[in-house]
Amino acid sequence: MTDLRRILDRWRQLDVTVRDLPLALVPAIASFVPAFHGRGTEIGALPTHPFDALTVVAIVLQCFPLAVRRRWPAACLVLVFLGFALDQLRGYHTLAGAGLAIALLSAGAYLERRRRTVAILLSGAYVVLAVALDLVGGAERADGYLTFYVALVLVWAVGSWLRAIRAAEAERRLRVAEETRTAERTRIARELHDVVTHHVTAMVVQTEAARYLTGAPDRLDETLNAVTDTGRRAIGDLRHLLDLLDPGHDTTARTPSLRELRTLVEQTRRAGQPVELTEEGTPSESAGSAELVAHRVVQEALTNALKHAHGSPTTVRVRYDDREITVEVSTAGVSPEPAGARQRPAGGSGRGLVGLRQRVDALGGEFSADRRADGGFVVRARISTGSRA
Repeated sequence: MTDLRRILDRWRQLDVTVRDLPLALVPAIASFVPAFHGRGTEIGALPTHPFDALTVVAIVLQCFPLAVRRRWPAACLVLVFLGFALDQLRGYHTLAGAGLAIALLSAGAYLERRRRTVAILLSGAYVVLAVALDLVGGAERADGYLTFYVALVLVWAVGSWLRAIRAAEAERRLRVAEETRTAERTRIARELHDVVTHHVTAMVVQTEAARYLTGAPDRLDETLNAVTDTGRRAIGDLRHLLDLLDPGHDTTARTPSLRELRTLVEQTRRAGQPVELTEEGTPSESAGSAELVAHRVVQEALTNALKHAHGSPTTVRVRYDDREITVEVSTAGVSPEPAGARQRPAGGSGRGLVGLRQRVDALGGEFSADRRADGGFVVRARISTGSRA
């Protein structure tokens, strides 16, 4: 099976003219077999004529143009019809006459421009052929010519139907490709938002704090080290995202998970945000993408806490079980700041929470982000792991 598949793959890589060449050679060779003489397509009811030198011309015209039936369908149809006309007028009635149906089907399927013009000219040429056959002694009745013409129309219609199916399939593939690109851009935008916003917010808060620690060298040095560490972590995460764009790069092992929550919480604490982490249960080995989504929920909630409620107590609660991961991040209300206090980072666009809601919904979970009575806010997420008890 593997060898056959390899042969078929190589065959599909060949030029369409080479792949269509057997379609031209087989009827041409069969037409010269004595047992098949006079057993081809017949219209006009002329007596069968023995083969002569013009028979070769008629067979070549009806068969060999089929090799270019997809590349030049109009030219193929014209040449095949001329050969067919010669075949019928001379009374050879060769098997090569089947080439007209193949050429007509191909023209209906692959001709892109001036289709109506070609159809009208072919119909006119058929009328001329019918008159010529009658003049040279053909005994065909009018209804016989009409029946053959209807058959030709049906073959053209089948080709047109195949063309419509191919066009619809091409349009569907383009639509799927565009939807895939849009989904991928959205996914990358979410990852960039999660990584960049969190790390940069932490760096801004830490840098602003450093301006007020010039009189305490030890604390200033600690804060600047925290900024450096955060910057390095941001660079590492950004490199990881760039690696995701390389299909040949294996980055599965570096995908953020709930096992990195303590690192995330510690980084937020170093930025000056008091955070308490509580975990219940044990992460399931089959949690899959649920772990990544839960990690992003905590990350976005802590980022918002840094931006909008810096210094306010924040609580992170994560509970694991076999069916779902429950996350709750709660931040107390912001106390009035004294005059001269440092500025908070600018407010966000809300894109982060919207992206989180979409991610959680995609896994069949529930997400909410609400304000508390004391002016704080709470983010809750219930994320299905896809497991069954």
